[in-house]
Amino acid sequence: MRILIAPDSFGDTMSAVVAARAIETGWTAARPHDEVVVAPQSDGGPGFVDVLAARLGTRLTESVHGPLGAGISAQWLLDDATSTAYVECAQACGLHQLGGSPTPRTATRADTFGVGELLDAALRHGVSRIVVGLGGSATTDGGAGLVGALGGGERARERLRGVELIVASDVENPLLGPTGAAAVFGPQKGADPETVEVLERHLAEWSVTLNALAGRDVTAAPGAGAAGGLGAALLALGGRRVSGASVVAEATGLEDDITAADVVVTGEGRFDAQTLRGKVVSALHGRASTLGAHGAGASTLVLAGQVSLSDAEIDAAGIAGAHAIVDVAGSVEVAMNDAENQLTELARRVACDFRAG
Repeated sequence: MRILIAPDSFGDTMSAVVAARAIETGWTAARPHDEVVVAPQSDGGPGFVDVLAARLGTRLTESVHGPLGAGISAQWLLDDATSTAYVECAQACGLHQLGGSPTPRTATRADTFGVGELLDAALRHGVSRIVVGLGGSATTDGGAGLVGALGGGERARERLRGVELIVASDVENPLLGPTGAAAVFGPQKGADPETVEVLERHLAEWSVTLNALAGRDVTAAPGAGAAGGLGAALLALGGRRVSGASVVAEATGLEDDITAADVVVTGEGRFDAQTLRGKVVSALHGRASTLGAHGAGASTLVLAGQVSLSDAEIDAAGIAGAHAIVDVAGSVEVAMNDAENQLTELARRVACDFRAG
């Protein structure tokens, strides 16, 4: 059988590349005669560059400012064949760049200046297209840092004139309000209730500048709240939002891999109701059910850190099976601290059961 292994990242515990390798090791240990194709995926968040670099382009490293201003090294991808730069915001302003756990102080201080420096580097290379992957950021500055790094509002927009700017994100939240960047994602970035109110107020003030820059109201646009409002800034600078998972799928030739697959094995940190609303796993399953096995439809198996959906919900989604690392590891602590080995063992067990039935 032909098996396509195409996971997303498992939060902070494993990149998509590491997770794919772990699943491959476990699966082939149980079913050595299967033909296995490995194609890690991303929705634009952490690992976006790593996933794409496995199939295309050249990695370039820049010295930029991290989310709290310290100098860091960040990578981006240059695809000369299409004159395209792929930039991952988490490389410059990700939570992992904080140097510790997020706090209310980091939530208010963290900015996207380093992401702007990556775009500046891409522009200096003369690219005609820039794809910015959003997700995993420590910031809620509405992209103010990025705009500043590019020279300010009008200067930034002028520099990007004639460049196709793609905002790669599967987040649909607006910039402001109860479903906006501060309210929904602020707590994940260390913000307590009081800090969320401060962040919301700052975003509302900044939105006036963004709307004037865009000549329209970008605050309510789907994806404006992605990466702490960085989505809104990129939209104001002329960007166009597309699904991050679709960007990666197209760039890596995923459709051909799915068409040839009998089984698609995917996964992520937590398999829950949000997964079924447009994330990598959902997108893969949708394609597998119609394209896989040369049009007959391929089965989808999900391996996740934790599974919070019921068997009935999983069946209703048409997914052949969903399995949790924590069930193999015995505890969340072991599942996180020994994630790669535990995922390998889970994949082995799932492959054994698949062979049996």
